[in-house]
Amino acid sequence: MTPYLTFLLYFCAIVGFVGLALALNALLGPKPAMTSTKLEPFECGATAVDLLNVKAVPIKYYAVAIVFLLFDLETMFLFIWALGARPLTGFMVFTFFLFATLLVLCLLYVYRARVLDAVTE
Repeated sequence: MTPYLTFLLYFCAIVGFVGLALALNALLGPKPAMTSTKLEPFECGATAVDLLNVKAVPIKYYAVAIVFLLFDLETMFLFIWALGARPLTGFMVFTFFLFATLLVLCLLYVYRARVLDAVTE
């Protein structure tokens, strides 16, 4: 059996299982009645006191979320590098230091741009 056929069978099994789970949920799952309470927006279980005083989330919080995702992805790539760095050659050490340098440069940029300080103001 070729690797492509193995992957195709595995992919079909995953899609089949997900489809079966969704179909069983639609057939056997609870079907709540659509009431006015059910159709209200829900956030933290608190009812809205004043609908006119609703404010959008400030843009500074999105910067923190993007920085978090950036460092989270870089950490994931670092784990992948560690698994693929066998045998440890000079090129692999060079790529690690290049990656670490980029990570430190990103951290310095976040520090100099005062992204985290802007959230606490």
